[in-house]
Amino acid sequence: MFKLLENLFKSRKNTFKDKVNFKELILNKEIQELFRSFNVHSNKAELRFVGGCLRKLISGEKVDDIDLSTNVNPQNVIEILKKNKINFYETGIQHGTITAIINKKSFEITTLRKDVKTDGRHAQVEYTDNWLEDASRRDFTINSIYSDLDGNLFDPFNGKRDLQDGLIKFIGDPATRIKEDYLRILRYIRFFLGYSKKQHDKITVKIIKQNLSGLKQVSKDRQLQELKKIILLENFYKINTDKIAKELFLLIFPELKNINRIDKLDNLSQNVLKFKKFEFVLSLLLIDKSEDCDYFIYKHNLSNKEKDKISFLKSVFSEEPNKDYFTRENLSKIILKHGKENILDILDFKILTTKKNKNTLIDLKKYFLEFEIPVMPIKARDLIEKFDLKEGKLLGSILRDIEEYWLNNNFKISNNEIESIVKSKRI
Repeated sequence: MFKLLENLFKSRKNTFKDKVNFKELILNKEIQELFRSFNVHSNKAELRFVGGCLRKLISGEKVDDIDLSTNVNPQNVIEILKKNKINFYETGIQHGTITAIINKKSFEITTLRKDVKTDGRHAQVEYTDNWLEDASRRDFTINSIYSDLDGNLFDPFNGKRDLQDGLIKFIGDPATRIKEDYLRILRYIRFFLGYSKKQHDKITVKIIKQNLSGLKQVSKDRQLQELKKIILLENFYKINTDKIAKELFLLIFPELKNINRIDKLDNLSQNVLKFKKFEFVLSLLLIDKSEDCDYFIYKHNLSNKEKDKISFLKSVFSEEPNKDYFTRENLSKIILKHGKENILDILDFKILTTKKNKNTLIDLKKYFLEFEIPVMPIKARDLIEKFDLKEGKLLGSILRDIEEYWLNNNFKISNNEIESIVKSKRI
């Protein structure tokens, strides 16, 4: 029965051949090499584009990663890649995924699967050679679209039409799909914010709310990765215009209650936000006088770089900086200790959270974009050689005083002033 339905869907005249961006994709020499390798393996071996890359192509977005599906089992995929001298690694082989590497470009190739057992976190699967079975286990119709190299679509749940209509719809029963993997609640929010042109389906929202507690079964790492994708959406700031999406988001991440900071942004602020990294936007949603920021960092496995960025901005903005903070003189001192990126983040944070004096902040940002960080002209070895000093507490204290004087004197210090500081410390 599955085979009959698969052939029926495959025979539909639904193609990508008129899409310029699809033609650019298939002319990619690495893609050509992969498809050729599978085609020559046997006349039954198939390789197709799937999921995100097709979703983005249909929507006119930039394709930044290419996922592929095949009816060949993982061991035979490895055999094909070895035979054609294509490098690969097996980090996802337990899920049927092999990553091929050609010219330093990665392509995930996943064998068709069907669910045998699910527990709300991960599914126990079996491999299959049936495309419809694989499509049936996916979450949303817009993610169950496949295409061969000729642009012929296999789209059994009309995902292309739903994507063009802006309809975010679970495949089959929403409750069943969610209970298979509760992370799909977050994926619903992401795809709704990214692609929807319709109102939320009331029944779907009710089912999502009934199953929110299931997210406790999903690791914080998986939740964090999905949160990153949501926050980095180009139009993430529009979440404040969708009452239901915002409510769901805050029920899951209550610490991000400062989301109103990105509400009704002017064009300048929207442009600033568009180019900021995840950890900056997260800081914007987290930082206030409460302990929520520290609790969020404790609860989620952020990278050290992300923790450092949030902690740095928290040190500045957990309390409102005084008016003298945002001056060239003060920020010039800070840039020496914390670097240009942190200074620009401070200014962008202020631009996004203030209604006043934005022109002053913009001028400061322009100044520091072109600012060349000065280098203190005196080093420890210079002091050792010139003043016969030895390494130790005295030398460290002298260096700190010289640096402090240099900072407060607009990055200038004379030999006489250095000598005076050394003498005062030796007394």
